[in-house]
Amino acid sequence: MSRLVVVSNRIADPRKTAAGGLAVALAEVLNGTGGLWFGWSGKIVDATEGDDVHFMQAGPVKLATVDLSQVDHDDFYLGYSNGVLWPVFHYRLDLADFDAGYIAGYRRVNQLFARKLMPLLQPDDVIWVHDYHLIPLAAELRALGCQQRIGFFLHIPLPPPLIVAAIPGHDWLIRALFAYDLVGFQSQADLAHFAGYVESEAHAQPLGDGRWRAFGRTVHAGAFPIGIDVEEFTQLTQAPEAMEMYERMKREYSRRRLLVGVDRLDYSKGLPQRMRAFREFLQKNPDLRSSATLIQIASPSREDVEAYSDLLHELESLCGSINGNFGELDWMPVRYIHRTVARARLPGLFRASQVALVTPLRDGMNLVAKEYLTAQDEEDPGVLVLSRFAGAAEQLREALLVNPYDTEGTAAAILLALQMPLEERRLRHQAMMKTIRQYDVHWWCDSFLNALQEAQAEEKGTSWLRL
Repeated sequence: MSRLVVVSNRIADPRKTAAGGLAVALAEVLNGTGGLWFGWSGKIVDATEGDDVHFMQAGPVKLATVDLSQVDHDDFYLGYSNGVLWPVFHYRLDLADFDAGYIAGYRRVNQLFARKLMPLLQPDDVIWVHDYHLIPLAAELRALGCQQRIGFFLHIPLPPPLIVAAIPGHDWLIRALFAYDLVGFQSQADLAHFAGYVESEAHAQPLGDGRWRAFGRTVHAGAFPIGIDVEEFTQLTQAPEAMEMYERMKREYSRRRLLVGVDRLDYSKGLPQRMRAFREFLQKNPDLRSSATLIQIASPSREDVEAYSDLLHELESLCGSINGNFGELDWMPVRYIHRTVARARLPGLFRASQVALVTPLRDGMNLVAKEYLTAQDEEDPGVLVLSRFAGAAEQLREALLVNPYDTEGTAAAILLALQMPLEERRLRHQAMMKTIRQYDVHWWCDSFLNALQEAQAEEKGTSWLRL
């Protein structure tokens, strides 16, 4: 079996499931092949300290990291990755900083990663590159003579061609994807946007079976929606911390019906729109006011960036206004928590909640939706209210799908969720859990790597030297 080499902006110890979904997904195959995981160390160092590779052994897996200088971090990570690509890929052209010249730093760090990774590679390695930070990495590796099979997975959405085309140098960015043998997306919609772009902007020739030819190469592309580890999350739901949280929530809210939202504080998550919809629900249903409480967790994220600080202030103002206008001495409609809640406690909160509001304006997948459903009591499950603009909506059709921009429509869905009969809740939950179990995180990993093994790059030239 070929060794798997994973490359991502940040790495995690695959032995620790608390490290996150990517580590859980990759642990089995990395451990099985004695794999290598390469990425940024998370450290910012003085430019004079060098760029040596640091190694750590995690069982059979080797972790290899490089440090970044302050300039490289600011240009590559804060600047181009999160100041240009993140907002544009989430359809927010108005928040993209196109004029700051970050692209040079983005290319520079991808070249650094390629230079440092190249000597570590073995001839039969299979390389899997992750996410928007590293789109040009394969092109940089090819320029150094890399002939190994390389796959790329985009964890965030890919917008329609005309939005992509708003990025200065967009042709260079998408051309870089043709250095990969396989490009994976979260949804069929993202795949369609890729096809539309490469055919209209890059004049790529569609070859059928998910293949396109341009720039002297053939790339395979497909939709591989990421899942969760259902067994692991079920065990987490039954663990003491989660059970304690569940029992406490049931005691404290014995006279209330709980709604829950768990998100990073990010403008893509639609948090102000969600609060306005909940306010609309309270206004139109005065008889339900004292019986429904929304617990909204918004984990801190990039609060030194103006767009995020503005969002924080808007959300705090909305929550305060709702509580001030509708609250009673013994009831507050919104419990707003602006901190990170331990992952081990979340399943208990999910299980105690009758409704989950997962209403992003745009999301690649959104695994909170799948985790909420997995935590439910199958005999008395809660209801998922899900944005149609989340990647998960393609799979979870039995959820109450909403347009988060439609305040009245979302408010109506909240009412419908709270009043849904038990039998309907069971049928919807059973259907969605069947999908979640079938397309779990192990299916995601296996299906992508199997497709990468089968992908055949027809030419492996050196045209990437002038990318």
